[in-house]
Amino acid sequence: MSARTVITGMGVAAPNGLGVDRYWKAVLGGTTGIGPVTRFDATDYPSRLAGQIDDFTAADHLPGRLLPQTDVSTRLGLAAADWAIADAGIDAETVPDYEMGVVTSNAQGGFDFTHREFHKLWSKGPEFVSVYESFAWFYAVNTGQISIRNKMRGPSAALVGEQAGGLDAIGHARRTVQRGTSLVVSGGVDSALDPWGYASQLASRRVTTATDPERAYLPFDVHASGYVPGEGGAILVIEDEASARERGAPRIHGAISGYASTFDPRPDSERPPGLRRAAELAIADAGLTPGDIDVVFADGAGVADLDRAEADAVTGVFGRRGVPVTAPKALIGRLYAGGGPVDVVAAVMSIRDGVVPATGRTGEVPDEYGIDLVTGEPRTLAVRHALVLARGRWGFNSAVVVSAP
Repeated sequence: MSARTVITGMGVAAPNGLGVDRYWKAVLGGTTGIGPVTRFDATDYPSRLAGQIDDFTAADHLPGRLLPQTDVSTRLGLAAADWAIADAGIDAETVPDYEMGVVTSNAQGGFDFTHREFHKLWSKGPEFVSVYESFAWFYAVNTGQISIRNKMRGPSAALVGEQAGGLDAIGHARRTVQRGTSLVVSGGVDSALDPWGYASQLASRRVTTATDPERAYLPFDVHASGYVPGEGGAILVIEDEASARERGAPRIHGAISGYASTFDPRPDSERPPGLRRAAELAIADAGLTPGDIDVVFADGAGVADLDRAEADAVTGVFGRRGVPVTAPKALIGRLYAGGGPVDVVAAVMSIRDGVVPATGRTGEVPDEYGIDLVTGEPRTLAVRHALVLARGRWGFNSAVVVSAP
């Protein structure tokens, strides 16, 4: 095995575009995927916006036998995996099944599926509950279903780290490849936009009550009032570079050259948060210095104290206005386990096209943050190395360095 771990396939399911090309076009065009919740009547909820995927019909992408046993998040994950595998040109007949693994992250399980089955339990009785409730709700189900559908029997895993989990999955996939598995399908997808799932997200008290989709989710902005929940994510094919070239992979999109994760100290500790350390460790793992990083794809919580903490971490590593910073998730909402992998795809596309997407159409960044936030229009910039950051609730921090192929 070679030391270099590369991305050979990508699949995206985002609120503003299905597929890598549609998503990327929407991001560069500033097209938002945020709008009023339409899956249920949210009139009496304090928040009423979400990043919904409204143009995905599962029956158009998956066989009918899978529909009764899958949640929205699993359906999106299976479709994104199919797109990534096709993009990577994987032929299951030539790649041994035990040489292919699956590592995904999911933060919310199958909320929509479980909510429906619990309603049956309460209103009709246990005999009406689907037998698939035994696994369709579970955090590991995306890994299992992708593995079964594609006959991938190699080392596999499922991780839970809220918004940081998707990067952790990619980091673990890289580790799995470095230990000898040729190919790992990895990433994260989440969805919880049913009444129960949406209410559980509001319980964090970090969701904005703003009503204008264009101004609701404003990372690093003086008017930031919280984030907007979203659904979707991205699935990637991670491979050993030598193995990928040997099997004739159609293309190498980029490399996962560095990864690190840390955990915050307890709230009453005087120790600093762990995000800066995660960034520094990931950069060092890539064999780079902060000066080599061309852009940071930020976590961008849209909550004032969390944005300030992230700005402090970024300026601590790179200096004041030392590197362009962007958070294109402002157009789609926070996708939990799906957020980090979608940002990895955006980083790959930034490297390919020499452009950094904007955080939003406008931006008023507090001067004390000291960051060079890209707003308004995309910025033309030669990008060779991008740092992607993610933070999960309760202290998870993850960082991935994406490099040019």
